[in-house]
Amino acid sequence: MPTYEYVCMECREKTDVFASIAEKEKWLKLKCPKCGGKKMVQFFGRMNVMGSRGDMGGFSGCGPQSGAGCC
Repeated sequence: MPTYEYVCMECREKTDVFASIAEKEKWLKLKCPKCGGKKMVQFFGRMNVMGSRGDMGGFSGCGPQSGAGCC
């Protein structure tokens, strides 16, 4: 089952959500476990990509707390 990362736009708490693709397509009704807020936005965190020479390139994520030049 896929894991999705969400962040609460009220308190900035990050939460992992386990849901099937079908559940996600039907719109998940999420609530922040910390503050109970309902403004949850999917967050795309860090990932590593294997380069053509076998080296790993790290990418910082895009989301509410990312730095300058994001996306």
